Amino acid sequence: MAVAGTPGHGPLAGVRVVELAGIGPGPFAGMLLADLGADVVRVDRPGGPGLGVAPEYDITNRNKRSVVVDLKSEDGPARVLDLVERADILIEGYRPGVAERLGIGPETCHARNPRLVYGRMTGWGQDGPLAPRAGHDIAYIALTGTLGMIGDPDAPPTVPVNLLGDYAGGALYLVVGALAALHHARATGAGQVVDAAIVDGTAHLTSMIHGMLAAGGWQDRRGANLLDGGCPFYGTYETADGGAMAVGALEPQFYAEFVKLLGLGDRIPAREDAARWGELRQAIAARFRTRTRDEWTRLFDGSDACVAPVLSLREAPAHPHLAARGTFTDHEGITQPAPAPRFSVTPTSVRGGPARPGAATVDVARDWDVPRLLQNDAPRLLQDGD
Repeated sequence: MAVAGTPGHGPLAGVRVVELAGIGPGPFAGMLLADLGADVVRVDRPGGPGLGVAPEYDITNRNKRSVVVDLKSEDGPARVLDLVERADILIEGYRPGVAERLGIGPETCHARNPRLVYGRMTGWGQDGPLAPRAGHDIAYIALTGTLGMIGDPDAPPTVPVNLLGDYAGGALYLVVGALAALHHARATGAGQVVDAAIVDGTAHLTSMIHGMLAAGGWQDRRGANLLDGGCPFYGTYETADGGAMAVGALEPQFYAEFVKLLGLGDRIPAREDAARWGELRQAIAARFRTRTRDEWTRLFDGSDACVAPVLSLREAPAHPHLAARGTFTDHEGITQPAPAPRFSVTPTSVRGGPARPGAATVDVARDWDVPRLLQNDAPRLLQDGD
């Protein structure tokens, strides 16, 4: 059976990654690289960071291997640098300056391995007035104008979990940057630092909206636009049983099929009449409240009306389309999203469950030829904010 770290699984087979343990976007970026086939060695601190999730359930650590190193012990940095010397990519998510104080900053790492891609994952970035400050996803997306676009215009903005900042604006941009820098390093022999700031990535995600704003096609307020819930044929509606349906019938031909199947006919305002969108929304809402979510799902099934049921996390894996594609998979008793995207020649898979802290020390020491990992020391926990 294939295990985490086994070469030959995915397009990044043979790429070695050192991930300095953290929470949120850093581990997610490491998981994505591991899903793509990289041999990701997570350097856990004694005691671990964590968010109260037992290691066996932390899916963001799947397909990885873990060693435990106390970076404040006498030879802790040297152990990490031994790994760095053999790595292609390093990922760290400390506040600016912390890695340098620990003796594993970019300058030190590049002295050992000039080809190394040094990926830095932060919220505010490596410079700027807020760089040394603490923060979380919600604050990062707030400053970029992104949070202000989401939710009911008559209430405070809706919190979009931490998917928009941490993972879309943070982890995904770190991975794109690391792979681009890896391509450059392999072509030139020169590594570099990738400064992946969540504020930068999240702002970049709003590129299309900024273009629409400049062109006069977007109002700088919530709930007044085509894609932010202001449009009655792009939004969600409650059903008779308290469920919800998502409607995205933007194009005229899809909208025509939508209103036909909804049973509204010609008794509603024209879709182009934005002044009567409130009236149109009320008509659509009233109609959706006449049937249950499952009844509407069956009615719209197989159509091009661009309507879908709003499913819960537990419901999603059983949806016929997602089940047919294998969008979710079960591994070691945990239902979880399968690796994405998909590759025709170098397929990916969940090769191993979440890495247990320190469990792969012997294997990594052998495979990466780093015998120093097997030495014992007296661990000392990092302090909050390190």
